[in-house]
Amino acid sequence: MKKILVLLAVFSFCTASFASTGFSTVPKNANQMYIPMGNNTRITLMDLSVMKVKDYEKLSGKHLNFFQKLAFKAEQKKLRNSISEDGTITNKKLANAFSSADGSLGFNIGWFALGFFFGLIGVLLSYIINGDPDVKRNRQKWAWIGLGVSVVILLITLL
Repeated sequence: MKKILVLLAVFSFCTASFASTGFSTVPKNANQMYIPMGNNTRITLMDLSVMKVKDYEKLSGKHLNFFQKLAFKAEQKKLRNSISEDGTITNKKLANAFSSADGSLGFNIGWFALGFFFGLIGVLLSYIINGDPDVKRNRQKWAWIGLGVSVVILLITLL
């Protein structure tokens, strides 16, 4: 009976501690999101949404026919409608596509494994390494979750 009460207390502590970590999503700015173009150049989404077809052809190194130019203009209009006046992206699919590419969202197996196998050392490494705040927050979250899973497994095997 005593073991069950200890296990219940551990689970309630873990649940409360994971629920109390806050997560605020900062809207992505179109002026800070770069996409690769031909010839090893990168442009922002905002620049892509307002550039002329000739400029796009020059940057990409491809000549567009009439129908491709129409399609480019239509997609450009969709992109402009997805960007608000202050430059933040309002389209959730577009924001998620860029967020998942930079590692600021989603499961991170590397940091989960560091937290799981190395414990507090993996968690401390996630705090020491600098980078984008969103990526760093995701890295720290998965290191802590890895540590928590290893502690829960250890407690279950000891009880």
